[in-house]
Amino acid sequence: MYKNKTIAVVVPAYNEEKLIGKVIETMPNFVDKIIVVDDLSKDKTFQIASEYAKHSNRIILIRHEDNRGVGGAITTGYHKAVELEMDVTAVMAGDYQMDPTELHTVLSPVIEGKCDYCKGNRLFSGQAWEMIPHYRYLGNAFLTLLTKIASGYWHITDSQTGYTAISLKALTTIQLDKLYKRYGYPNHLLVMLNIYHFPVQDVPVRPVYGVGEKSGIKLHKVIPTLSWLLTKCFFWRLKEKYIIRDFHPLVFFYLYSLLSIPIGTAYLFFIIFMRIFGRCIIANKTALKIIMTMSTPAALILTIFIILSGIQMLFFAMWFDMEYNKELK
Repeated sequence: MYKNKTIAVVVPAYNEEKLIGKVIETMPNFVDKIIVVDDLSKDKTFQIASEYAKHSNRIILIRHEDNRGVGGAITTGYHKAVELEMDVTAVMAGDYQMDPTELHTVLSPVIEGKCDYCKGNRLFSGQAWEMIPHYRYLGNAFLTLLTKIASGYWHITDSQTGYTAISLKALTTIQLDKLYKRYGYPNHLLVMLNIYHFPVQDVPVRPVYGVGEKSGIKLHKVIPTLSWLLTKCFFWRLKEKYIIRDFHPLVFFYLYSLLSIPIGTAYLFFIIFMRIFGRCIIANKTALKIIMTMSTPAALILTIFIILSGIQMLFFAMWFDMEYNKELK
């Protein structure tokens, strides 16, 4: 127990035979249950974890019959923690990229009732740029921006960190089985938590690299996939939070901006193109006259006004969203 609260740690593991033992061995003594979820590893991860489980009753080992991704493994662990009625459940990856000495830092805000979900932030450190591989740092920064917009937690940073802690109340409220099963799991979880109006907090943690871990993340595949996921999550959150559960006019601001900006921009390029090349590519005089009427200086000014007003409405919508969610810090 830690501060009179029962603590579980979910350890999702896939092909972590080199480091899963170190993760278990360095787990703080105050952790009541270590829930290791082997996601059908192809190496000896399961066998190594089984040996540790034989000598410790606080280790619970679960093995998937099919590979479900890191999100699926975390969901399995969360379900077990709910079954055991653990007060707070943390997540620490099986590749030892999360410093066990910082676990109390991640747990404390949840235990003290300051939030229902606490996540580590590796970017607080001024050394993050030197310690984190640059391509991952830049990819993380881009996905963090999209996650802020999609989730409504404008104060969070380092959206891709897996070092987290969540309350039993949150776990029993959100729909765990509907969460994305793979790398976008923490992003989708934040959206889900916002819909149910749970406070979320960042705490600084130290990034750990160069301990023998091997990342399978390919940014050229992950970023397009997660961008699409976060786009869908954004509209889902607007519907669930600002239309179904409550109503807020920011929906109209977002709707206007998301229509006016792309349509206005497309029409602006059309006007410019036709003013330059219209007489060369359109032989029919009647058609040319109609096109030129549609691309007059007055039409150009109106189009620019529509684009600028759309941008303004977008900023208003974001500001309203920030104000509505500021109590969730």
